[in-house]
Amino acid sequence: MSKNTFETWLPKLVVAPAFVLGFAFIYGLMVWNGVLSLTVSRMLPNYEWAGLAQYERLWEMDRWWVALKNLGIFGVGYVGGSLAIGVVLAVLLDQKIRAEGALRTIYLYPMALSFVVTGTAWKWLLNPGLGIEKMVRDWGFPNFEFGWLVDTEMAIYCVVIAGIWQSAGFAMALFLAGLRGIDDSIIKAAQVDGASLPRIYWRIVLPALRPVFFSTLMVLSHLAIKSFDLVMALTAGGPGFATDVPATFMYTMSFSRGQIGLGAASATMMLATVAALVIPYLYSELRTKAHDR
Repeated sequence: MSKNTFETWLPKLVVAPAFVLGFAFIYGLMVWNGVLSLTVSRMLPNYEWAGLAQYERLWEMDRWWVALKNLGIFGVGYVGGSLAIGVVLAVLLDQKIRAEGALRTIYLYPMALSFVVTGTAWKWLLNPGLGIEKMVRDWGFPNFEFGWLVDTEMAIYCVVIAGIWQSAGFAMALFLAGLRGIDDSIIKAAQVDGASLPRIYWRIVLPALRPVFFSTLMVLSHLAIKSFDLVMALTAGGPGFATDVPATFMYTMSFSRGQIGLGAASATMMLATVAALVIPYLYSELRTKAHDR
């Protein structure tokens, strides 16, 4: 083997084991999960064929519909709130204000925490006996009530609040990077024409951030769909199963209820939802790059 051939193949040989193992453990386990969802597996894998029985059972369960409803509430609130607050913060910081570096660090700090830490902290804050309600009552307002965390109708919104607190800074960072990449001459030309600053941002700057918006939307939507640790740390799916989402439903059925086949079916539905979001986005990006060439 010549020296040039060896130098060409050496990087591929070094990377190959990690690539093969990663491919096997990621996509191989996806396939295995799909197979389990078509079996009668309960406590342990059982490869007796069941067809679509687990999926039929899944869609007949009230708890699954509650989990889907909660995912819709959490997804819209979490993604929409993070995007809206992120844009506002990015626009404010783009005004070259004082202590921008310190403010940017403060806004980004929650993203450095895990969802478990965020959920635990907000669980203390929202606990009626420990957090905001108790603090306000100690200040002299004995009739004040803020018991969302123990209210079956409002508990899911506590998860939304905690999620927005963690991810708004991440969205801000992406939008701020996009804002700093816009040519200043465009803004100056609009100002010369007499356009106000709010109109410039609404008509010129924000439309130019469309690629950043879609990228951020994809990332946050992906986090929302697979949300597990935040819900478990904050509410553990309760009260009852009022704050269940598909990820916690899957965990409960697979590892607490001994219904592996049912849990695998719910995991497959989550995978299909993520794929429905990501694949069109990737196709659009690849098509755009091919067209640019």
